[in-house]
Amino acid sequence: MNPAFKNLSISQLTMLITILEMRNLSHAALRLGTSQSALSRSLTQFRKALGDPLMVRQGREYVLTERAVSLMGPIQSVLEQLQSISAAPDFLPADCRRRFTIAGSDHVAQYILPILLEDLASVAPGVSVDFVSWQANRFDWLVSGDVDLITSMVEDAPADIHGRVIGEDLAVCCMRADHPLAAENHLTLTQFLRWPHMKISAGGDKDSFVDACLHKKGRQRELRLTVPYYSAAMTALQGSDMLLVLPEHIAQTWAEQAAVTWRSLKFLNHRFRYWVAWHSRTHSSPEQQWFRQFVYQRCRGSQFLSPGDPARGH
Repeated sequence: MNPAFKNLSISQLTMLITILEMRNLSHAALRLGTSQSALSRSLTQFRKALGDPLMVRQGREYVLTERAVSLMGPIQSVLEQLQSISAAPDFLPADCRRRFTIAGSDHVAQYILPILLEDLASVAPGVSVDFVSWQANRFDWLVSGDVDLITSMVEDAPADIHGRVIGEDLAVCCMRADHPLAAENHLTLTQFLRWPHMKISAGGDKDSFVDACLHKKGRQRELRLTVPYYSAAMTALQGSDMLLVLPEHIAQTWAEQAAVTWRSLKFLNHRFRYWVAWHSRTHSSPEQQWFRQFVYQRCRGSQFLSPGDPARGH
């Protein structure tokens, strides 16, 4: 084969097949949106590259040479294959047979995951889900593909991480229902530091801002217990004098289910921000786009947000 033919681009192959199909330069130029003179120059190059006139005049019309006829099928096949590669694949949730991995807290697993799985069963019954406990700043899980999506509080993320904000929530102080501080409407810094504290280590960053605030004031709290799960924290809280800083919507949920209550903090005004986040490598995947939108909508419609959150309904 002439080396020049090996260097023909997709646009040149498209031009060639159009010329051969139309057998009329003016008509081919109209279809391609170019000039007849430009196609005439291109036809000269094609003839030189292929060592064949491709079209010869017969009366007032052009006819294809045998070489041109033999080229039309292979060129059309190549162009169709290239088009199928470049076209976005059709995606139907009902036909999806994929396993997705979500990372989040045990609170998400308890209150959001059941709703998500129930809806999946009717919309995409072939989809499977693995849920793992999210560890703060483990964005390498998204990079490696071990995790497809996270639902958590995220403060800072690398540039290759994409996300959508689910909503925001206030930080409050949670305690057992008959705690001495339960008689107060709001907690002062002095009251807050008078009692021991616990923290939840798994999931997003929930209270490092507390210690940062105290550090600026030259103060520190007594951290007596660290547990990895919300469920363990709620159980421990009911049987102790410890305090726990939590998002307001979680404190409200706990107060409805267990012997705990919560109070606002007069000295601290911090808002948590919740995200659905993913990596750049899955950003354009039709399956991933559908799944993260599906998860996002279930998070927005759940108790993930406090009832008074201004982001609701927008």
